[in-house]
Order: sequence, then C-alpha cells, then structure tokens
Amino acid sequence: MLAIYILLSVVFTVSVQDDDQSQKLWSKYRSAMVQGKLVMAEKVLTELIEFDEKDSTAFYLRGRLRFQLAKPKASVSDLDMHVRLSPKMESRQWERGISMYYARQFKKGAEQFELYQTYHDNDVENSAWRFLCTAKSRGIEEARKNLLPIRNDTRVPMMQIYEMLKGELSPEKVLDAALSESRSETEKNSALFYANLYVGLLKEVEGKSEESRKYISEAKKHKIAHYMWDVANVHDLLRKKSSEKK
Repeated sequence: MLAIYILLSVVFTVSVQDDDQSQKLWSKYRSAMVQGKLVMAEKVLTELIEFDEKDSTAFYLRGRLRFQLAKPKASVSDLDMHVRLSPKMESRQWERGISMYYARQFKKGAEQFELYQTYHDNDVENSAWRFLCTAKSRGIEEARKNLLPIRNDTRVPMMQIYEMLKGELSPEKVLDAALSESRSETEKNSALFYANLYVGLLKEVEGKSEESRKYISEAKKHKIAHYMWDVANVHDLLRKKSSEKK
C-alpha cells in the first residue's frame, strides 16, 4: 500500500508541475502576442509543442503565426498537423487554404476551400480563394466555370467582388461600391481594404503583376484588425522577395 501511495504522489506531483509549466508558457505566448512580438510568440509555441507534441491548438496558432512571418510552407505543415490531431476541425481551416495558395499547393488549396464551403456556404472570400487556386492550376476560364455559388454575403463590397470574379463587373465598379455603399468611415476603410485586396489578387492570376502590386499596396494602407490584413502584407512581402531574386 505504501508503495502505491508513493507512486500516486509522484504521478500527481509531476502532473501538477507539468500543468504549471504549460500555464507559464501559455502566459508567455499571450504576452508576446499583446506586444506584437511574433518571432518570440512562435518560439514559445515551439516550446509548447516540444512540451506536448499532441497539442493541436499550439500547432494551429503556430501555423497562423508562421504565415504572418511569411513562411507559408511551414504554416501548411503546422496546419496539416492541427488537422491530423483534430480531424473534426478540417472543414473550418480557411487559413490552411490561404497558406496552401502561397506555398503553391493550388490543388490542395482548392480542395480545402471546397471543404470549407460545407461549413460556411455564404462567404464570398471562400469562393474567391477557391477561384484563385483553380485559376493558378487550371486557368481563369475553368475557375469561372466552377465558381462556388454564393447567395448574399452582406458585407460591402463582397457581392460586387463576386460579380467581378464571374467576369460580370469591372474592378472600378467594385471600388466604386466600396466608397458609395459604406455607411461609416470604419466600414469604408474596411470595404476599401477588401476591394483593393481582391482586385489585386485577380490581377495577379491574370498575369498583370505590376497592377496587382499597386492594388495590394493600396489595400495595406487601409489597415484592419483582421488576419486578412496580414494576408495582404505577406502577399506583398513574398512578391517583393520573388521579384528581387529575378
């Protein structure tokens, strides 16, 4: 009985110490994020993963962070592991699809956005990213023919963006809608961000690199507190790095 008591005491002590160490690391991660220290936050998440290699949340958060740090291939790897550990979350992984686009895994990216459609079927952005992945792998005409149907995304100017992707509305009309249909300065800033982002992304798959960079640069000026602003920023960083290599 004494031996069993000693064993249970050791197990309990180790469990408490492990939990305490985990809490300290999560606190350190939150502090780094509040301070905008993304590299430090990535390092702490790596420590958490080394501490518990089955921590699905740590892989998910590090996957997002690695994308924000312009490391799309590493991001995909982490988000793949997140899905492996938490398979029920796969249909929600739009971030994974975006990372796949920038990692040039276009077919897998298109499949991820098709899956996301089963989770949320009224999001123009999901349809847009599936369009972009398909355009890169199979051409714009094929992407237009297979555009995921969206009924009524109420965000300005999402339905105009959708019409643009269908080839039924000009980029200028999308930008006009962003200006004319916004009801406040905050909404206008957000609308201009999304309008410029998706016009820029469309220009890229059309092979108009200079025009694309112009619109993405303009999108970045309309900063919003959302992961999609990071997408515009990473797009800009990666394309600049790519052009410098040429």
